[in-house]
Amino acid sequence: MASFKLGQLVRQFSTSSVSRALVNPPIQVYGIEGRYATALFSAAAKEKKLDAVENEIKSFQNLLRKDVHLTQYILNPSLQRQEKKAVLGDVLTKQKMSSLLINLCVTMAENGRLNKLQGVLGAYQKMMSAHRGEVTCTVTTAKPLDSGNLKDLQSALQGFLKKGESLQLECQVDPSLIGGMVVNIGDKYVDMSMATKIKNYTNLIKEAV
Repeated sequence: MASFKLGQLVRQFSTSSVSRALVNPPIQVYGIEGRYATALFSAAAKEKKLDAVENEIKSFQNLLRKDVHLTQYILNPSLQRQEKKAVLGDVLTKQKMSSLLINLCVTMAENGRLNKLQGVLGAYQKMMSAHRGEVTCTVTTAKPLDSGNLKDLQSALQGFLKKGESLQLECQVDPSLIGGMVVNIGDKYVDMSMATKIKNYTNLIKEAV
């Protein structure tokens, strides 16, 4: 398997004559997905195509959702890497995708990393969200919030934001929480669920016995 080096990947992505220094995204995403997404973000930033690449990623994701056979082909570990590289490059070229996205995909095919592709595409989108000053917040409750509670929650969450940032709120329902809520905002995690409180109280009782 070819060894992965971020600098080499960036050079593969961009043929621009501008500085080869890495353009760091506004947030860091760890792991293999984060490294490839960072390389793509850097290359797209140098060519001033950040938004264009994000739009291409959305189109590609839609294609993968609709074309189950293509997705299965990409994820099939028994197929040769060079074959996948050629097929995927041809598909993306016919879809009129930019060389940035094509080079990302064929490089991942060559390195046997296509099983990480969806994660890489998602990581790039997270970087772009942060680039626009969007702060994603996921709130999970035992039952749907009514309009009054939702408005109060949004007002409270605004306190976490810095100047120029905007809140992107996603509400989820998980009856197993019993009551209360779990909040994920940026890199912060707050568990105020009744289920967790009951668990903590039960553990205290066990320790006391």
